[in-house]
Amino acid sequence: MATQGVERKLAAILVADVVGYGRLMGADEAGTLARLQAHLSDLVQPKVADHRGRVVKLMGDGVLAEFASVVDAVQCAAEVQRGMAARNTEVAKDRRIVFRIGVNLGDIIIQGDDIHGDGVNIAARMEGLAEPGGICISGFVHDQVQNKLALDFEDMGTRQVKNIAKPVHVYRILADQTPARSPGNAGGPTPRLALPDRPSIVVLPFANVSGDPEQEYFADGVTQEVITALSRIRWIFVIASNSSFAYKGKTPNVREVANELGVRYVVEGSVRQAGNRIRIMAQLIDGTTGNHVWAQRYDRELSEIFALQDELTQTIVGAIEPELGKAERQRARLRRPDSIDAWTTYQRGMSHLYRISADNLAQAQELFRQAIDLDPRLGPAYSGLAETYYLGSVYGLTGSSAEARATALEPALKAVELDDTDAAAHCTLGRVHTFRREHDAAIPEFEAALELNPSHALAHYGLGAARTFSGMAADAIASLESAVRLSPHDPLMGSFLVRMADAHLLVRKYEAAVDWAKKALRQPNFQWSRYAVLVSALGHLGRIDEAKRALADLRERRPDFSFKFVRDNHLYTDADDFEHYLDGLRLAGVRE
Repeated sequence: MATQGVERKLAAILVADVVGYGRLMGADEAGTLARLQAHLSDLVQPKVADHRGRVVKLMGDGVLAEFASVVDAVQCAAEVQRGMAARNTEVAKDRRIVFRIGVNLGDIIIQGDDIHGDGVNIAARMEGLAEPGGICISGFVHDQVQNKLALDFEDMGTRQVKNIAKPVHVYRILADQTPARSPGNAGGPTPRLALPDRPSIVVLPFANVSGDPEQEYFADGVTQEVITALSRIRWIFVIASNSSFAYKGKTPNVREVANELGVRYVVEGSVRQAGNRIRIMAQLIDGTTGNHVWAQRYDRELSEIFALQDELTQTIVGAIEPELGKAERQRARLRRPDSIDAWTTYQRGMSHLYRISADNLAQAQELFRQAIDLDPRLGPAYSGLAETYYLGSVYGLTGSSAEARATALEPALKAVELDDTDAAAHCTLGRVHTFRREHDAAIPEFEAALELNPSHALAHYGLGAARTFSGMAADAIASLESAVRLSPHDPLMGSFLVRMADAHLLVRKYEAAVDWAKKALRQPNFQWSRYAVLVSALGHLGRIDEAKRALADLRERRPDFSFKFVRDNHLYTDADDFEHYLDGLRLAGVRE
């Protein structure tokens, strides 16, 4: 028997929530409230009304709305996200208000002006699964709208969500979210070109916002250099500059650009000069959803303009490549099992590779082998397989180092054999040679990688490491600094930093070595050499109590740490430098 005053009905529910609301409020409470209110009153509430919906309530940092039509609810969600992307274009990244949206079709309970029930709860769970700027919908919604809207959907499988007894089928919206043209419109929607079988990208001409037409050449030069540099990265399909520059002077919707050119990612940016300083804004956008993958601002002194152009190009490209890799790995994890191909299998392997643990490395190995079985000419899969042996040994997660050194060489050589113009393949071969203490063979491979792609952070690191181990520590520091600058959030940052500590120890800058070692220890994943170089540097400084504490911490993690262990596992080949390293350990109390 129904409770008096309670009514039930079937409705489409939309839940929107602001990403990082607490952070935004902490930084600027009054400004955030004002901007959110403007978005709600100028965009969200009118869109809900346009699609015959009702805003049930505003929830501080979110919205709950109901619709009689599930098609209207999804179309409203798509238009809200498109509108928010446009409204955020000129807003600094750290001040942008970005929504996640979830939509569900289900039974709701109406109490006065409010609504409750599983229909609402599932919509809220869909919102929580959406990415910033994205939309997730339930399977019930997908069944109703899949052939009625010009939107594409990606199956995320079934998910067990909080406070809901049965698993819920989840989809996310992938397609261009601009409204579909009506059937009467001449020409119909622009057909989408098929995406290439690898990451695809267009660099739109950077806008000159200096107010000085003389700076136009600089903006064009940066654009051209970024296109050229990205073209050197063999795993990325890059639209040629002639097609990119067709958009010069225009402000196209990035999803329309991606649709017209058949690419997944779009880079856009601006150049502003003020006095002797120049500011470049650059951002990477997923053209299928309009979501921002990455954005950064660069401020530099305007001195030697061509040197500045080279520096900015290298820095921008060095940032874009790893962000593309992250986006591709995330996309691979979400792909349905029946749509797996060699490239997706390889990317799934990469997603395990850098979540460094014994289980993840074993899964990565298996996935790289599967990718090779699917496509024996997929060079990056061979490089990935070689990296699993390298990382497993360096981080002490797999068996014999000697066995790993022997096994890693064959796939690394195969990757270069398949594509001698792939910088990443030369880099991996260089790392394997370093791992095998063959530094004379490693250094030319890293140099070849950097000739092909000067922005390759891992190759800069590898060159610095090989020089450190082979008696050229003074020359290594600049390479290691480049690696840190080009990829400041690299998953292997702990290795970058410990090699900086090694190099500074060997040039007798012990205080700097201590600082770098401590920074390395704050990075994820245990690596015995981070502790060992700290112990050695502290030993040389005469800070014996500190050195002994660091040594005790190391031996808690590696009880077998000893001189023999260091001699067996470290990669030094220069006898004098290695002896200096060991002298620091002796001073700290490590015995032969």
